[in-house]
Amino acid sequence: MTRTKSWFALRRSSVEVSEEDGVRSLHLGGDAIQSSIRLDRPDELALDYTRAMMAFLLFQPVPREVLMIGLGGGSMARYIHQRMPGTRTTVVEINAKVLAAARSLFHFPADDARLKVEIACGADYVADHAESADVVLVDGFDDGKQPSVLCTQAFYDAAYAALRPGGVMAVNFMAEEKKLDAYLQRIEKSFDGHVACLTAADRVNIIAFAFKRHPRQLAWAELQKRARQLKKIHDLPLEDFIAGLKKMNPHTQAALKLRAAAAD
Repeated sequence: MTRTKSWFALRRSSVEVSEEDGVRSLHLGGDAIQSSIRLDRPDELALDYTRAMMAFLLFQPVPREVLMIGLGGGSMARYIHQRMPGTRTTVVEINAKVLAAARSLFHFPADDARLKVEIACGADYVADHAESADVVLVDGFDDGKQPSVLCTQAFYDAAYAALRPGGVMAVNFMAEEKKLDAYLQRIEKSFDGHVACLTAADRVNIIAFAFKRHPRQLAWAELQKRARQLKKIHDLPLEDFIAGLKKMNPHTQAALKLRAAAAD
């Protein structure tokens, strides 16, 4: 089978959009894929890492406020807006051209009472909005690399402060990131060691979940119960996420430990 690939004429400030076999993708600064949409099924999450980030639902099933750093094509924000009517989402995106591409080519909706996009530096925004969110999603990239300002101890401290008690931060990392261990140690320091990781199905990305004032353990039975309830609304492999959490993190037969082993 011959595969064709086309590039749209959207080459402004390193914002590029490609299309291959019915999948449209956003690229920022290079060939790395930042976001994708299946044109025949635009409401689905096309990339494994976006589905893995949605595993925050196992810990915060019905958040009132979600704060996202990095828009990309807007797939996660669009998904939350469509599937979670009781949730308000604020997206902070530093590049206005990314927002223009998301709205013109990725079916991203206009702002309304439950969705708002701010053109600003994500690190600055987080630092100015203490206890404003139940979930913080960090997915800021430029050609497959996280901006350094989103990986500092100060940023993770601010993210902790931006969460309400019981809140969850999910950070998308490339699995091959050379500084991953250092970044995870910073997150552990900011969140008192309450961190769990999940590898995306394609094994290209690792999602770090950090918890503010959560119990030190979460029973597997409770997570399984939540997964069954969430399946009524979400077309996500939630049981696979639970298995992935068990494989990658300290745990007992009864519970997931929400505290890094080094911090015990």
